[in-house]
Amino acid sequence: MKESNLLIRLQFSDGASLGLRGHQSVRTTFKLSERCINALSILAGQMGIKQKSLFDHLVDDAQALETIAREYGGSNPLKSNRVPKTYVISRRSLDHLEEISARYNTPRDVLVEYSIERILPLLEQEKEKHTRRKDIFAALTDQLKDSLLLLEKAERELGEEDPLVLEMRSIVRTSGAGFKRILSFIEKGKRIEDF
Repeated sequence: MKESNLLIRLQFSDGASLGLRGHQSVRTTFKLSERCINALSILAGQMGIKQKSLFDHLVDDAQALETIAREYGGSNPLKSNRVPKTYVISRRSLDHLEEISARYNTPRDVLVEYSIERILPLLEQEKEKHTRRKDIFAALTDQLKDSLLLLEKAERELGEEDPLVLEMRSIVRTSGAGFKRILSFIEKGKRIEDF
């Protein structure tokens, strides 16, 4: 049988179709405290992941959501000063959140707010790391300045075309490029300082 005569048909089971729909991204709005909104944004930035991924990870934790729902079922302990914020999350996460909200009679906003509160210790750890990074970066800055001074001395004493000077210049150039990347990361981390 010739290849051109072959017709390949792919059929998806209902389960496979539902699985694909579960990965579909949807927009939904929650009323959250500015603290939680900032925490989600900052942690996603610090960890280099999308907010959607972090959000989905939090909401997919059924055990944690059920614990929150049992604790606050039927009540809304959140203060009134909440800000509406729209997020992109997976359809599966939204369905899961709404199912637990309905089952335990707990507002979605409560489930989301307290799920985000669970990541605050991670944020504190990142804040401490950021402080240590800044200290190490300061020492690195001093080391780079010393390397530049040593390169200048080598150029004066050995000449600019000396093999040692050429290698030192290459080292300093590479260090300088790495220094710029580290500086960019330190700058990005400044958002966490005031949290």
